[in-house]
Amino acid sequence: MAGTVHVVDDDASFRSAIERRLKMAGYAVSTYPSAQQLLDQLPDESEPGCILLDVRIPDLSGPELQDRLSQLGSTLPIVFLTGYADVPTTVRTIKAGAEDFLTKPVSSEHLLRTIERAMAHHRASLGVKQKLDALRALEASLTPRERQVFELVVQGKINKQIARVLGATERTIKAHRHRVMEKMRVQSLAELVSIADRLGVPTGNSPEHGQG
Repeated sequence: MAGTVHVVDDDASFRSAIERRLKMAGYAVSTYPSAQQLLDQLPDESEPGCILLDVRIPDLSGPELQDRLSQLGSTLPIVFLTGYADVPTTVRTIKAGAEDFLTKPVSSEHLLRTIERAMAHHRASLGVKQKLDALRALEASLTPRERQVFELVVQGKINKQIARVLGATERTIKAHRHRVMEKMRVQSLAELVSIADRLGVPTGNSPEHGQG
């Protein structure tokens, strides 16, 4: 399956028509008559998807839903499709990260091209997330002491300094360091520092501390 398009629009006839059009193009489709319904049934973001969103919908507007989803940490790209385009709304939604802002009526070719681009972006972000999740799993396999050694190593400290900070022998630190490299599946300090950066672990010359 090419991915799932989540259509949020209060016009039932439009939802039906767009659902048929998208299914013919090979997409799975979920429709919602209101923004609140989508919030109540938050889409699964573990598979490629995007949101096709109207601007003027009752209660919670399209841009307001965009803001709410952003606060919830949603990664689904949003394509706005509206019959009432205005410059301030277009600028606001694009600045807030919308994939595109289309005006009804839109050609099938233009719509499908935009949705495929949104899907491609979501696939890419899923790939990044999966790699980060894998690194977090490796990090979680470290013992508390190995975690301390990991943090001090990526701050640029040598074994002697780490031994002094942690009150251990250099030989013990060397063994811990070796296990850290093995568990994190790296061959060099540069690789370990790169992983630490991606995990948000402080690197560089930070003040020495005892707890990591």
